[in-house]
Amino acid sequence: MSKVCQITGRKVMVGNNVSHSNKKTKRTFSPNLKIKKFYVPEWDEWVVLKVSAAGLRTIDKKGVYQAMIDASEKGHLDRW
Repeated sequence: MSKVCQITGRKVMVGNNVSHSNKKTKRTFSPNLKIKKFYVPEWDEWVVLKVSAAGLRTIDKKGVYQAMIDASEKGHLDRW
């Protein structure tokens, strides 16, 4: 499974580890993803989404149904 938030589209970033001697090696920054189950009252069913912490705040602000509509319009959520 990919490390991409289905609501915000956040994904893995690439950066550097910097040692004390200033030697740089590549590393990845993973998003803070959680697999959560949400109840959608418009459909009267539960939906499982992989969301980041920012995605949870978006769902709290807009509601799960509107957040899923916005994410599918932006191309982050491919299936219902």
